[in-house]
Order: sequence, then structure tokens, then C-alpha cells
Amino acid sequence: VQLVESGGGLVQAGGSLRLSCVTSGRALSWYALAMGWFRQAPGKERESVAAISGSGRTTEYADSVQGRFTISRDNAKNTLYLQMNSLKPGDTAVYYCAAGSEYGLQVQYDYWGQGTQVTVSS
Repeated sequence: VQLVESGGGLVQAGGSLRLSCVTSGRALSWYALAMGWFRQAPGKERESVAAISGSGRTTEYADSVQGRFTISRDNAKNTLYLQMNSLKPGDTAVYYCAAGSEYGLQVQYDYWGQGTQVTVSS
């Protein structure tokens, strides 16, 4: 399974960005893949941001992004999204998408993208 993120960039605080993650070459069917977004800021450990079930009907968010970020997926396009609103400088990080057989923020994901940089200026 290959995952390729896009949509990162530089934005002012309060602004919005939408990240995309296209999946290809899947060993499992797209619908069987739970997916998630993670981020890692310089000098910090990677943290989970949001997760979505294979069907897209169940989602979960980290407390730090609840109400500001929305995870979604287009199963017809094998694409995962992360809509990020009301961005803060603390959201600055490299964002990664991940896929696996288990759903949740704290599970072990099997496949990872290369990451896309999000920088929020104050």
C-alpha cells in the first residue's frame, strides 16, 4: 500500500488548509482500511490527530484538534482528507497519513505516507 499526502503549506493563524492522502497498490480492499492522520513537530514525539473507520461512519479526534479538524474519506477516489480550520501556531508539524486493519487513535498502523509540512504563522 502506498500513501501520498499533499496540501500542506504556510498559512496564517486562524486560516485553513485541507490535506489529502491518496492510497494505491492496496493489499487489502480500501473499505477494510482504517485510516488516520498523525503529526510530528520538531523535537516532539509523533502524535495522533484523527482516525476514521473503513466505512467512514466512525471518527475520533485528539482533544487538541476536536472541533477544528475534520477527517473524511472518499471511498470512490481512495482518498483521505483532513480539513483543518482555525489553525494555530501549535499545529505546525509534519502531517502523516496512515492506514491499517485496526481503527483508532492509539492502534498500530501498517502503512505510512512520507508526510507533508504544515506551518502556521502567528
